[in-house]
Amino acid sequence: MIDVALASAIAASLAAVHSRLERAAARSGRDPSSIRLVAVSKTFGPDHVRAAFAAGQRDFGENRVQEGLTKAAEVADLPIAWHLVGHLQWNKVRKAVGPFAWIHSVDSPELLRRIDAIATERASRVPVLVQVDLAGEATKYGAPENVLDSIFEAASQCRFTAVTGLMLLPPYVEDPEAARPWFRRLRALRDEWRGRGVPEAWLAELSMGMSHDFEVAIEEGATIVRVGTAIFGSRRAVAA
Repeated sequence: MIDVALASAIAASLAAVHSRLERAAARSGRDPSSIRLVAVSKTFGPDHVRAAFAAGQRDFGENRVQEGLTKAAEVADLPIAWHLVGHLQWNKVRKAVGPFAWIHSVDSPELLRRIDAIATERASRVPVLVQVDLAGEATKYGAPENVLDSIFEAASQCRFTAVTGLMLLPPYVEDPEAARPWFRRLRALRDEWRGRGVPEAWLAELSMGMSHDFEVAIEEGATIVRVGTAIFGSRRAVAA
């Protein structure tokens, strides 16, 4: 049984996020239904997921494979699409392929080939996004721009894995407007690779924008936004 206060609070927060999303879409002349909202539930328990699901949310994101798998098992009765939005370690690929409907964090051709080998072995189709590193931050993952050509080359050989777009985790800035150049650059990079002949289906999605800046990301073309604290509240500390 979901706590009534928790359910009410999350439903209200989710409604506020949808309102923000719709206004941002209207400002940029876009259909709100073309933007996928992923509720990032990392550090929050299954009750929070159930409350968001009851309020209409269907896509959920997790940063860590094991936490995501444990949580997914606890709410296995719900038809949820799970997104892995954090770094995927080589030794966790076998666990991730299948349970996660989307993997947002491919950052090398080797990782993409590894995902596809396991997906092919299991005949399990999985859409992935290429995480791009535009800022060169040592504390974050992502493929440098000069590695994208080798990732797209690997994509051309995949059998069960489909590259569907790009993902960005820009440097954190308090002012959402300060993040706009990063979102704009990712969109321009997508357009540049389309101009080079990369199939449009491989670049259909732009996963960018989080709780404090997703409206700016939508204005710059985001098709997927990853929102956590604006839905669930402040993060809980978890052990490393």
